[in-house]
Amino acid sequence: MPMKNIVILCLLLVFTGDLLKAQQDAQYNLYQFNQMVINPAYAGARNGLSATGSVRQQWAGIDGAPLTSCFSAHSPIADKNLGVGVTILTDKLGPKNMFGFYGNAAYMLNFSKEWKLSLGLGAGYNRYQFNSEEIKMLVTENPNVFVQDQVSNSLDICSGAYLKSNDFFFGISATHLNSPSVAQYQINNGSITYKLKTHLFVTAGKSFKFSETLIFAPTVLVKFVSGQVNTDLNLNFLLYKKLWLGAFYRSDFGPGFLIQYYITSTIRAAYSYDTGIQDARRLGGSHEIMIGFDMGPKKVKIVNPRFL
Repeated sequence: MPMKNIVILCLLLVFTGDLLKAQQDAQYNLYQFNQMVINPAYAGARNGLSATGSVRQQWAGIDGAPLTSCFSAHSPIADKNLGVGVTILTDKLGPKNMFGFYGNAAYMLNFSKEWKLSLGLGAGYNRYQFNSEEIKMLVTENPNVFVQDQVSNSLDICSGAYLKSNDFFFGISATHLNSPSVAQYQINNGSITYKLKTHLFVTAGKSFKFSETLIFAPTVLVKFVSGQVNTDLNLNFLLYKKLWLGAFYRSDFGPGFLIQYYITSTIRAAYSYDTGIQDARRLGGSHEIMIGFDMGPKKVKIVNPRFL
């Protein structure tokens, strides 16, 4: 294969965001504490103003490993029949940098005092940038001829639905519905265009109240991308209505744990660590930290208001 084709193939692998799987969106271990990062219908679901910031360092210790940061804020408005929110995120993988800004809106249907269904839509701006100066070339055969900087701007659309009760939630969402193009490379007499693939997310969780000081809340996240199916299974415990402890397993990678603590009634901090098994273990562990702020109603009569 000509050297030009080899390099272009490597660049396309970088743009996928995952060298082995079809998934292109960033991973989040702490998604259950801020589901708006995967579902626009979650906007307003915490019954008050909520703001969350997080940083994830994947495969710590490897140069150019994925580094993701995210900030989101959302709140119900219009007598709590409408939720609005914004999400700002960055994702860096080697020479690839992505910046995204999204606006989300959700309409809430109250079936009863307990059950609520939200239908959401999100639209955003994505900027993908490829910096060729960050590539360490293994050959010096005039690399500038075929390694070029790439900058692209695109509109991105997502949608979702979110159903919740006092002790249960179920969500379904899809990102990149319009499959925006983010890179294009010339090769021989043609070109290769890289597009974001539609990602489908299905989430569900149930809380079981064992006592006034102990709640068990398992959750599951299933991701579908281009025929690939990945599953995250979480086993979470809320202790004394202040401390979350959990363990999880990701089907395409390995195990991990999480912890979230309410510093005050409105401020919470969380940390998560995961590592691979077998060959994936060589990539090293991943760290994720999160800080959240919630200003909700003073009296909410549900089993687990801080989780659902």
